Amino acid sequence: MSAADRIDPQAKRAAARQSRIPLPHGRYKLQLLRLLTDPLARFQNRNPPSVGETESMTVPGPAGELDARLYLPDAEPPHPTVVFFHGGGFVLGSVETHDRLCRYLTRESGCAVLSVEYRLAPEHPFPAAVADAYAAVEWAADATERLRGTGDVAVAGDSAGGTLAAVTALMAAERDGPEIAHQALLYPGIGVDTEQESVREHAGTVLSRADIEWFSSCYYRNEIHRRNPYADPINAGDLSGVAPATVVTAGFDPLRDGGKAYAEKLVADGVATRYENYPSMVHGFMTMREVDRAREAIASVGADLADALDA
Repeated sequence: MSAADRIDPQAKRAAARQSRIPLPHGRYKLQLLRLLTDPLARFQNRNPPSVGETESMTVPGPAGELDARLYLPDAEPPHPTVVFFHGGGFVLGSVETHDRLCRYLTRESGCAVLSVEYRLAPEHPFPAAVADAYAAVEWAADATERLRGTGDVAVAGDSAGGTLAAVTALMAAERDGPEIAHQALLYPGIGVDTEQESVREHAGTVLSRADIEWFSSCYYRNEIHRRNPYADPINAGDLSGVAPATVVTAGFDPLRDGGKAYAEKLVADGVATRYENYPSMVHGFMTMREVDRAREAIASVGADLADALDA
């Protein structure tokens, strides 16, 4: 894995701007930030990249309807479907915060992207998000006509959403669930250990050690949950039946080594996997609109999805 001496200047500026709004480590501040997040995202997402069509919709979940947004390519249907889960440490994020990323992913893959929200911690700790994510994938696999789809389904997500995408792929394999053609895991929060070199060296760049620990305490309520493969798939005994994967990491991301370890575990279990590390990038770079490498990375992931789904 090649290393970079310094953070890409565009990513450094974007991370500095992001750090002006610190992540809250308490419920009251978290609720305030959630109120601000969507209006701020809509402002940042003005003049978005065009797609063929978007549609707000709901998806049935185990505890009620889940908000979702369907992005359709600028081409005649049917299209393969990529079910996408947003990041945000399991406590933040929405369809709105990941609108630009999903639009670019639609354009670059030629697939329809179904961006699905899920219940957030700490109000809804594990396994609520997992139950919602898997229900959404099951529904998408059956809702071919509603989604103007081909019946082919992949999963994707960034950060916490990357964890959910990996877990749904694992659950589908273990439960004889929907056939998943591919899983795209963008700097996923998998296998993170505070003793890892990436955490020791890069905590404080976008994510501090305190941020990681707080997200973790919100989502996992006890040690038993932390060890559950459906909470963190690095704990799975056998990954050999899961969908082929693309795993993306960033060189200056504290989560880098966990994502790399998961890619290595997939390969060791015989899963076709493309692992790519962007040495000078930071956590969350694919949602940073000012970062040129973000577009390149999305195009690369989009090409993998297009290949897997014959889009």
